[in-house]
Amino acid sequence: MEENESIEKDTKIEESQNDVIENNTEVVPKTEYDELEDRYKRVHAEFENYKKRSSKERTNLYGSVLGDVVEAMLPVLDNLENAVKVETQDESYKQGVELVLKQFKDVLISKGVQEIPAVGETFDPAVHEAVSSIQDESKGVQEIVQEYRKGYKIGTRVIRHSMVVVAN
Repeated sequence: MEENESIEKDTKIEESQNDVIENNTEVVPKTEYDELEDRYKRVHAEFENYKKRSSKERTNLYGSVLGDVVEAMLPVLDNLENAVKVETQDESYKQGVELVLKQFKDVLISKGVQEIPAVGETFDPAVHEAVSSIQDESKGVQEIVQEYRKGYKIGTRVIRHSMVVVAN
């Protein structure tokens, strides 16, 4: 009988060892290990999602701030373009204004700012603002014939709509 009890104890010990995962420092039951592993995987996945979401929010915030800054500077660009159009006797002054205008436009282009094409294009209310319309049989339907103010965009986001005159 003692032999049977001894064999049963040995069998129970072997079975319980199969349900245990040994760590370098302690012995952890398999169910507890599985729970900890599951929690680790969930926390890791949540952290990866947080990193992606944070990166996306940062990118969106940068685009929003850049758009706001460029929008505030567009009247300065308009004034520089108007200054270049003015007739003057001082050619070096005019060249200086042209260089400043070119430098300003280059900075905007380097930041992804693009002019919205207008004259000769078909009117698109997403990027154009019609301030007037004319009847001209030589022009196409909703063709833009004149631009009062240039429009600008960064990527697909419109910073300022083009103010245009539309035909027909």
